[in-house]
Amino acid sequence: MARRAEPPDGGWGWMVVLSAFFQSALVFGVLRSFGIFFVEFVEAFEEQAARVSWIASIGIAVQQLGSPVGSALSTKFGPRPVVMAGGILAALGMLLASFATSLTHLYLSIGLLSGSGWALTFTPTLACLSRYFSRLRSLAMGLALTGVGLSSFAFAPLFQWLISHYAWRGALLLVSALSLHLVACGALLRPLSLTEDPAMGGPGAQLASLLHHGPFLRYTVALTLINTGYFIPYVHLVAHVQDLDWDPLPAAFLLSVVAISDLVGRVVSGWLGDAVPGPVARLLMLWTTLTGLSLALFPVARAPTALVALAVAYGFTSGALTPVAFSMLPELVGTGRIYCGLGLVQMVESIGGLLGAPLSARASKPQNLVTEALDTKVRLPKEELGED
Repeated sequence: MARRAEPPDGGWGWMVVLSAFFQSALVFGVLRSFGIFFVEFVEAFEEQAARVSWIASIGIAVQQLGSPVGSALSTKFGPRPVVMAGGILAALGMLLASFATSLTHLYLSIGLLSGSGWALTFTPTLACLSRYFSRLRSLAMGLALTGVGLSSFAFAPLFQWLISHYAWRGALLLVSALSLHLVACGALLRPLSLTEDPAMGGPGAQLASLLHHGPFLRYTVALTLINTGYFIPYVHLVAHVQDLDWDPLPAAFLLSVVAISDLVGRVVSGWLGDAVPGPVARLLMLWTTLTGLSLALFPVARAPTALVALAVAYGFTSGALTPVAFSMLPELVGTGRIYCGLGLVQMVESIGGLLGAPLSARASKPQNLVTEALDTKVRLPKEELGED
């Protein structure tokens, strides 16, 4: 394979963008819409909300914690077979989850198995994309990640419709079939060889150099803190508005409002990242601050208008920070170390993804009558419930 002096900023890179678009949709679109299943799992297994929220949190954490494995395998074998294998694992996890009889079963199937599949798809795909673009990197990243917004807009009401017609087990079977399309996404990836690659050494040498890279380490800590709060609305927002007496379908459509705003934010941010002179770190700081502010206002909002406005604000700003965060990384570590760098970032920030949703569930006071009744049923002796 001929080595290029620099990324081509186009060519087959646009097919990689297309692959990343669908791949991000099938990973984070599913994860973001999983709050639709949240209420179903609480009722089906008669468990507390905090325990159920661990399903999505484990999936997010495994996806991020396992990213260095995907990165190392991609460095050795190329991203194509790794992503295709990840698609099979993601689909298999959802398939096994449809037969679940306990939360532990869901922790292992969705959290561990599907999470492992997502770890083998997301990081290698974005790393491959980063190597194809330089001048247009933020725009390419923004376009690729709009798949998350579009799929979240579509998947939230789709999953609610599937559950109402096929129950949650049938819905998970169909999500499994949907996840198999990750195999096709992997088939579109084509590795690119750059002249700076040999100087970077193997994964072990790259890891040792990154662990002594001050700006990279500070950046990793910052993304970990961001990640702690980033996924909370996607796990708890549907249940939160149902606590405020919203019907299930309008509650699901509120996630769609977040998703469409997220889509617009990603495109705008991708364009600004390449168009505005100066470091993209300033844009990242702006979007992160606004995202945190909108999150802080969700618990105090009660009126439907205020909740919709906050959903729009959160969706736009959280969507806007994502392409900037990923496009900034190659500037810190170089395209030759992007597989290892992105994998290491994902691994460390998994701490935030793992703890965010469960901690927020414990901090909030349950108001939903169904949830309270189920929680009480778990605690009360059988004789007080009138059961044999």
